[in-house]
Amino acid sequence: MERMDRAVILAAGMGTRLKWMTSHRPKALVRVAGKPAIAHVIRRLVALGVREIAVNAFHHANQLADYLGDGAKFGCHICISYEETLLDSGGGVKKALSMLPGRGPVVVHNCDVLADIDISSLALMAPESGCSIALVENPQHHLNGDFILHGDDVSMSGYDRFTFAGVSVWDESVFEHYDSDEIFSLARSIREMIARGACKGLAHHGFWFDIGRPCDLMKASRLLSH
Repeated sequence: MERMDRAVILAAGMGTRLKWMTSHRPKALVRVAGKPAIAHVIRRLVALGVREIAVNAFHHANQLADYLGDGAKFGCHICISYEETLLDSGGGVKKALSMLPGRGPVVVHNCDVLADIDISSLALMAPESGCSIALVENPQHHLNGDFILHGDDVSMSGYDRFTFAGVSVWDESVFEHYDSDEIFSLARSIREMIARGACKGLAHHGFWFDIGRPCDLMKASRLLSH
């Protein structure tokens, strides 16, 4: 797949696992090592050459929009995809894509995932009309994992399961058959691509944090503060 310059950041979640920290602000603005979580994600994407970013928003959406502005302070262009009702991860991507210029591949990145995943390699392995996903060893809160990796082919059957890392690369055409404002998960789309033999996977062994839990938020803050 060609080099990417577009991304969707999923930031519409309620952040309920962070409890009091997200009562009056969106999860994306929870601070990690002194900066909002989403700032770490955006700066990493921009460093990889991404210049057009759509961010979906729901919980305290105006706060997020005010902080991000038009993206100029990050060296990119940012637009906000407002959701009147939560569309889940796949539906959020579908709607946000309509706001991005151009066509072709797009990075999809959870706002609460901080990692040094090799997104460039992920993009190179992504098949046409398919996707590539980053996978990590199963964390304590998800020991059963999600998918199996056979070489770089992702499967639903077998042993040695991995957990979806919340970072992936997609051919935009994958989402064309879904209805506008349809509520569906990205996991559903991944399973559909697996069934078609159009899903590749990359095992990531570097640092990875899902800061949706307070303990992981504190661990990420300690690491990124050094």
